[in-house]
Amino acid sequence: MSLLHLVGFSLKVGHLLLVLCCWVVSVVYLNWFISSGIMGTKMGFLGGGGGKMWHKWWEKISGQGCKIHQQYYQYIGSKKVKRALWRKLLLTWVVGWTVVSLWIFCYMSLQGTEKRKETLASMCDERARMLQDQFNVSMNHIQAMSILISTFHHAKNPSAIDQNTFARYTERTAFERPLTSGVAYAVRVLHSEREQFEKQQGWTIKRMDTLEQNPVHKDDYAPEALEPSPIQEEYAPVIFAQDTIAHVISVNVLSGKEDRENVLRARESGKGVLTAPFRLLKTNRLGVILTFAVYKRELPSNATPNERIQATDGYLGGVFDVESLVEKLLQQLASKQTVIVNVYDTTNHTHPIVMYGSNESGDVFYHVSTLNFGDPFRKHEMHCRFKQKPQWPWLAITTSIGILVIALLVGHIFHVTVNRIADVEDDCLKMMELQKRAVAADIAKSQFLATVSHEIRTPMNGVLGMLHMLMDTDLDVTQQEYVRTAQESGKALVSLINEVLDQAKIEFGKLELEAVLFDIRAILDDVLSLFSEKSKEKGVELAVYVSDQVPELLIGDPGRFRQIITNLMGNSIKFTDKGHIFVTIHLVEEVVHSIEVDKESNSENTLSGSPVADSRRSWEGFKAFSQEGPLGSFSSPSNDLVNLIVSVEDTGEGIPLESQPLIFTPFMQVGSSTSRKHGGTGIGLSISKCLVGLMNGEIGFVSIPKIGSTFTFTAVFTNGFRSSNECKIQQINDQPQSASSEFEGMTALIIDPRPVRAKVSRYHIQRLGIRVEMVSDLNQGLSTISNGNIVINMVLIEQEVWDRDFGLSFHFVNNTRKNDHEVPPKLFILVNSSSSFKASMNLGVHTPTVITKPLRASMLAASLQRAMGVQNQGAPRNRELQSLSLRHLLRGRKILIVDDNSVNRAVAAGALKKYGADVVCVSSGKDAISSLKPPHQFDACFMDIQMPEMDGFEATKRIREMEDKVNREVSMDDTENITNWHVPILAMTADVIQATHEKCLENGMVGYVSKPFEAEQLYREVSRFFQSS
Repeated sequence: MSLLHLVGFSLKVGHLLLVLCCWVVSVVYLNWFISSGIMGTKMGFLGGGGGKMWHKWWEKISGQGCKIHQQYYQYIGSKKVKRALWRKLLLTWVVGWTVVSLWIFCYMSLQGTEKRKETLASMCDERARMLQDQFNVSMNHIQAMSILISTFHHAKNPSAIDQNTFARYTERTAFERPLTSGVAYAVRVLHSEREQFEKQQGWTIKRMDTLEQNPVHKDDYAPEALEPSPIQEEYAPVIFAQDTIAHVISVNVLSGKEDRENVLRARESGKGVLTAPFRLLKTNRLGVILTFAVYKRELPSNATPNERIQATDGYLGGVFDVESLVEKLLQQLASKQTVIVNVYDTTNHTHPIVMYGSNESGDVFYHVSTLNFGDPFRKHEMHCRFKQKPQWPWLAITTSIGILVIALLVGHIFHVTVNRIADVEDDCLKMMELQKRAVAADIAKSQFLATVSHEIRTPMNGVLGMLHMLMDTDLDVTQQEYVRTAQESGKALVSLINEVLDQAKIEFGKLELEAVLFDIRAILDDVLSLFSEKSKEKGVELAVYVSDQVPELLIGDPGRFRQIITNLMGNSIKFTDKGHIFVTIHLVEEVVHSIEVDKESNSENTLSGSPVADSRRSWEGFKAFSQEGPLGSFSSPSNDLVNLIVSVEDTGEGIPLESQPLIFTPFMQVGSSTSRKHGGTGIGLSISKCLVGLMNGEIGFVSIPKIGSTFTFTAVFTNGFRSSNECKIQQINDQPQSASSEFEGMTALIIDPRPVRAKVSRYHIQRLGIRVEMVSDLNQGLSTISNGNIVINMVLIEQEVWDRDFGLSFHFVNNTRKNDHEVPPKLFILVNSSSSFKASMNLGVHTPTVITKPLRASMLAASLQRAMGVQNQGAPRNRELQSLSLRHLLRGRKILIVDDNSVNRAVAAGALKKYGADVVCVSSGKDAISSLKPPHQFDACFMDIQMPEMDGFEATKRIREMEDKVNREVSMDDTENITNWHVPILAMTADVIQATHEKCLENGMVGYVSKPFEAEQLYREVSRFFQSS
């Protein structure tokens, strides 16, 4: 198809050249028209003189483009155009494209034929390879059997092998020789040993040539009716044979023509030797015999042919029924009906022997694949051809006709355009029409952006999900960097698409807000989780504080509120390399009443100690702070509206003064160097401003270069406790509670010299229901603990205090342990990054527990629970705490996943492995039964219902029967520790109707998850039956 691409590219280039020529012609005609005096005054189209710069000339042309085309069309329409020239051009166009269409048809037809040949070659080579591989497997096993006979028959006295042993062994190992119909062993007997051999065996050596000439049916076969073998120098009577060919016992294989040649070549070469195809005894079907010579054990590896002949003990042969074997092979391939296969023995090229196949007619094309069965003397080939003849090349026909039709349409368009130039409307009407088209195009653009952005997000989310699962696998550093880059690029693309979609909705007036119940503190915890890793990488301290006066539950649009916070924090993370990012939320009236107090505070009394921009300047001009604003209405206790003010403070680069007036303009960057360094579309703040406006709020900022920026916005919500029955409420199951019963009554001591940072820590700890005391240094903390008035259960020390004086820290730890309290307080160190904290002293069991910031209630609760040995009796606090609990719950659990679909197995395994589970996957019910046979180490099993061979219900039944049997046997023993085997089995099904649910329970399953399923379904279900068990 590369030639078609070249043709397409040539057409595009030709079209551009044609448009350029028409434009040049229009300019020439216009200049001639102007210079001839029709317009009244002489004007040079290119401007005042030849000394002007080319770029100025181009700007003039583009600026007057509309006027030029209008005058061009008007002039051409007023002249008599020679239509004969256009007719000749049109005829040339049609003839040329007809020739091109014919050439494309021939080329695509040839490509289709070549592709058909390649497909046939691939299918034929695949069949030949499979037949050859299976033959080699059987040949290797026969050779191994020859070594076995040499070891256990000839090297043992008496022999360890007899006919019954040989027959049972060959029958049980027949699956390892899928292409053989029987195996037999003939011992070498010299003429001088014949009489003694016959007495020992109890039968006489029979000749084979009479049996070959007169084949009989198996039921009519009588060994005693065969003629004795004539006198020869040596014999090779069959003494061991598989039951399928037991009729050859006592037959001298050296008396048959084909077998004699086969035997002589095998013992001389020491390799497997094949016979020419011949009719097998009794079955009268074409087959071959593979023969290996059995030598004495002391035969050297470099023995000569004579030495091999002298060292020969016998001959092991395998019978291959070629016709039936090839037929079985073809039945395994789904496309066997479309290909005719013939197998030939081409040792004699002039007279090849047909080993398999028919004379059925098929396609004229055929392919020959060489077969190598291990015998260099014999040559074999497989000939393949399609059974159906090739279809008409409809793709080539439709493509060539389509191109011809398009060319004709283009020619028609040119013809109609030329004929209708005279009917072009006047300038005013055309400008009005262009204006209407521009408005329609703008609307279409917004609709197009909204539709396409939505359609692109769906596959992108799938791509990011699979990349996330890939990231959890064992990758080297380079692969991790590749996947991480792909994830970041995908996330950036999704973020860009979401922003473009929101911008399109804003322009189209379709952006609406929801009114649902939500917890603003839980949203901030989620946003902190989103940026925590990035802040740790950059060494930036990240913190959130929500005033106690802000209600726990609000009614509004949590998704859009989260989007505003995410946009502002994302910009802060992007432009901040040191210091901190601090998000605060207060009531508007609370901030207004504390303005005077804030004026007296130190500007460096900040989260990290770095100077920041004065946040009061960011809300200057807000109506909520003016006398005309609605502030007075919030003081009434009966009012349900909650007016919040949110500030995002950072210590980043700041915004240049010249760029600050344009900061909320869509698609505007603060500077070319900044956009190259940090990237971005420049519409995040524009969208945030629109969302704030929809929330009846305002947004502003203050920024000082090299100091930092503070963005502040207000938003109006409804109090969730008062109006929850009047609005549409969507209660989120994983909202955190204001207090946690497991920490009720406990007291924590925070040691932090920075009041702002200590206030943040107190905010998060108080959310867990813990009483908080704050001091500024270790000495004050030790005094508080030793005072005895308050029982301190835990002490949280800022890393800055701990690292300041290790001697003092060691003294503090020792004195807290010597306290008279029954249980000394637990020590915790608050650090920005776990890698930045290094324990410089060995405190043994008293070493403090490290808690990594940014602090979040869920993460803090999990850390305190683990350190203090407190069990959580309630429901998980939010998704993050649920994630931590599941990780603690699933870590070390061994789970079996049974599904015949590899994608389903990968999704389920990745979801469970993410939380520390040890996952084993199998693809069938039989494998599940084998894996879950007691005793086993599995804690649970996910079972697909619809599977080939054995469905999930049948597999579960058998597993339960197997477990009951084992449990009954164990209960009969006089042992004290009895293990009751009953592994939880969950069904994975796409049918979630009640009948299927009941059927799952009836068949011994403990539950089910529906497909298509998400990871959260698996987590909840596993958590449910693990907790119940």
